Amino acid sequence: MKEKFLKILLNPKFIFGVYLIAAIVVTLSKFSRGQRAINNYLIFKNVFLHTLEQKNLYTEYPDLYFDTNFYGVFFSLIVFPFSIMPDWLGIILWNMANAVIFIYAIHKLPISETKKAIFGLLCLQEFITAASSLQFNIALTGLLILSAIYIYERKEIKSVTAILIGVFVKLYGIIGLSQFFFIKNKIKFIFVGIAAAGLFFVAPMVYSSPQFVIQCYSDWFYALGPKNAHNQILGNMQDISLMGFVRRILGDAAISNLTFISFGLPLFVLPYIRIKQYKNYAFQLMILSSSLLFLVLFSSGSESPTYIIAVAGVMIWFLLQKERTPIVWGMLIFVIILTCFSPSDLFPKSIKENYIIKYSLKAVPCIVVWLRIIYELMTRDFLFNKHYELKK
Repeated sequence: MKEKFLKILLNPKFIFGVYLIAAIVVTLSKFSRGQRAINNYLIFKNVFLHTLEQKNLYTEYPDLYFDTNFYGVFFSLIVFPFSIMPDWLGIILWNMANAVIFIYAIHKLPISETKKAIFGLLCLQEFITAASSLQFNIALTGLLILSAIYIYERKEIKSVTAILIGVFVKLYGIIGLSQFFFIKNKIKFIFVGIAAAGLFFVAPMVYSSPQFVIQCYSDWFYALGPKNAHNQILGNMQDISLMGFVRRILGDAAISNLTFISFGLPLFVLPYIRIKQYKNYAFQLMILSSSLLFLVLFSSGSESPTYIIAVAGVMIWFLLQKERTPIVWGMLIFVIILTCFSPSDLFPKSIKENYIIKYSLKAVPCIVVWLRIIYELMTRDFLFNKHYELKK
């Protein structure tokens, strides 16, 4: 009976089915609580409708939703099919579409079927957290993973398309270029990228106007500046990052992002000096893992639903390990407990509010894992795969 249960549980098809069911259940739960509970979807939906009507995408519309939009005008094309549906159907299909992209990325990973199931199982809590907020971060995580896989498969067109979707929607996709040095045909990648970027730039003009789209990019640039300053307020729900952790421990919101980037970025790029390791797939995937974590840990816009990106990076690192020492297991458990489950009822409300949120403690396990990844990237010999296990 136990063996049969484990066989089912470690079947990727079963886990992927759980993801789709979870997407539907979470969405219906949100929808049943009224419009305020689906506020993010209402923002997304109106990105298309406001583009169609050529209204400012980055101003407030309190009669439609609270907060403001911070996604690019290209996002209107992504969200278009869902915007024209009734809300109850649109949000279900929206969360399912995000889940499918994430599931497909897991499916494409060069690990065993059992490990794919474990990957999905260990990311499930973060998926639910992101899906509860109707977040695009789920799909973005999938796109970033796929962009790296397609580079190894020499599918430059697919890779650059995945990266640019992330860039034109949320800018976060730029981290996909961390795999650039591993590209075999860099000329093709660059020219296809330029062509695709041009296409993505003009596409919304078809149902709006060139003047409106150009103005949108200007408005987007000016909207992101004040948002960053707002994110750094101590104790809010943003800045759950390495930067936020330090700012909140020191009680100083004025510490500039550049202070952290000045040491974080050199540490992030340091493994690239190991040029001889480039051709090894495990090295490339460890760079991907580092990139997914870096993106979240060094962004003041990181919030709890953003951690689907970071936790996916942790799981890539963990499942690549050929031998899992007590330290590796300890790090994984640390991530699962404090990063994944800290927003849940596992922790009392007083602890969440007075410690976890107040000091951005959700970020701490991921900080530890990221530093471990940098250490491995700098010290391990990937050419012989002594420490990492892949299924090609």
